[in-house]
Amino acid sequence: MEDKPLRVLACGDVEGRINALFNRVNAIQKKSGQFDLLLCVGDFFGTSPEAESEWETYKSGAKKAPIHTYILGAASQETVKYFPNSDGCELADNITCLGRRGIFTGASGLQIAYVSGRESQQEPAPSHCFTRKDLSTLVAPLLSNSKFRGVDILLSSQWPRGVWQYGNSPETDTKYCGVSTIADLADKLKPRYHFAGLEGVHYERLPYRNHVVLQQNAQHVSRFIALAAVNNPAKKKYLYAFNIVPMKTMDPTELVKQPQDVTENPYRKPTKDGKKERQPPSLADAEEEPASQFFFDLGQNKPHHQQHQHGRKRQSDGDRPNQPKQPRKPPQPTGPCWFCLASPEVEKHLVISIGTHCYVALAKGGLTPDHVLLLPIGHYQSVVDLASEVVEEMEKYKSAVKKFCKSRGQRCVLFERNYRSQHLQLQVVPVPMEKCSTEDIKEAFMTQAEEQQMELMEIPAHTDLKQIAPPGTPYFYVELDTGEKLYYRIKKNFPLQFGREVLASEVVLNIPMRADWRECKCTKEEEEDQAKKVRSDFEPFDFAIDD
Repeated sequence: MEDKPLRVLACGDVEGRINALFNRVNAIQKKSGQFDLLLCVGDFFGTSPEAESEWETYKSGAKKAPIHTYILGAASQETVKYFPNSDGCELADNITCLGRRGIFTGASGLQIAYVSGRESQQEPAPSHCFTRKDLSTLVAPLLSNSKFRGVDILLSSQWPRGVWQYGNSPETDTKYCGVSTIADLADKLKPRYHFAGLEGVHYERLPYRNHVVLQQNAQHVSRFIALAAVNNPAKKKYLYAFNIVPMKTMDPTELVKQPQDVTENPYRKPTKDGKKERQPPSLADAEEEPASQFFFDLGQNKPHHQQHQHGRKRQSDGDRPNQPKQPRKPPQPTGPCWFCLASPEVEKHLVISIGTHCYVALAKGGLTPDHVLLLPIGHYQSVVDLASEVVEEMEKYKSAVKKFCKSRGQRCVLFERNYRSQHLQLQVVPVPMEKCSTEDIKEAFMTQAEEQQMELMEIPAHTDLKQIAPPGTPYFYVELDTGEKLYYRIKKNFPLQFGREVLASEVVLNIPMRADWRECKCTKEEEEDQAKKVRSDFEPFDFAIDD
């Protein structure tokens, strides 16, 4: 069964005219309803003082983007100053820079490949450019998966060279238009939609096929759309609206339907015997980087942030025998992981319950004897990276542990630290109701955060964390038994034991000596006894047993 289509807007070069863009988006949404995301290609920032002060109103929070907006990195030296991190980051509320190149997979499974800037021949390239090696790094992990069929969307600043072959011509001088490396990338990634900017024109190429007729099985078609600059005087089209169902959830027959006006693939040359010849495999031949570099990350580009893999190229060892087939294969770690269930590093005697996608384990050196962790079986770095089916089961486990705590006269406090961690651990700490109220716990978090110059933000109970923290964002997050949520976007030097320190403090559990888990270690025998007791107590609430 197909999922509900996502409603997407794509935009050409904004060039600093941010108010004009968002006014137009507001008008469209007022008329046609809310869209899910806005993707901007080409140059987002302008170089004039007016453009700079306009951006400042969004950066400071005085104004807010009306839609989740994802932009490409710098495409000119003049705008590099607007990007604090070339590997992507949140620039303002609802405005995220994707980074230099990578793959972004949304919660729906929509897969977006992106490459920012202009082609450079020099190594290392300036921060507003990409090299052949960058593109090779992007392509390699996807092509290594034999089941790879293509990506849903490709975003590039520059056009692919020769995209107009066998199709309609653009209203621009094609002599100096586009680069062959982007053409090679588009040929390999087979995007259903490819958007580009920088040329100042609107060009919607006829759809082209990705297979050789009568020689290969039918594949989906690709559409290339170039967009003009926002508010251009010639009134050329700069916004494109479309609905898309992620490829992974589409009916295969629907996916490969060929429209009447489909053309040959512009990136492949016909040979004399009628067969198709691929362009030289320039990207595949470029030197490859280690696999750990292939992960989308909006945070700092450091090893501990590179573990969540959105390509999903192999079956996770977490898929155990006699389980129903997984709708989606979870990502795999790039090295040893203490929390992937199939990993030899996992201390299996601590496991309390195992579901299809998640499991519950006793916390090592727990604050209290019934302090547990909720974890995904597959290798996901944070809550915002989870696949939809994993989120669903995680919510079931949260509900079960809350009922479990309530039956014992305890409040259930959950917290997560997505910083210097490689596998999601949702900490669940029960606090006896007679110890303090929920308000006391909330106050303790707020006060201690303030003391450390951190601003914990309260977010509405029914707001999805994904709306606030794009994948890769380092954050700390608390959920109270009332459903209230507190969130802090980590900048640097976050105290790793912060969640434990607050709960161990005098105003909450009053066990300050247990703030550091390393001071609370037990023998393996003690851990086994503790786990056995919690397992037995939790059993009446464990839906995984019934399943």
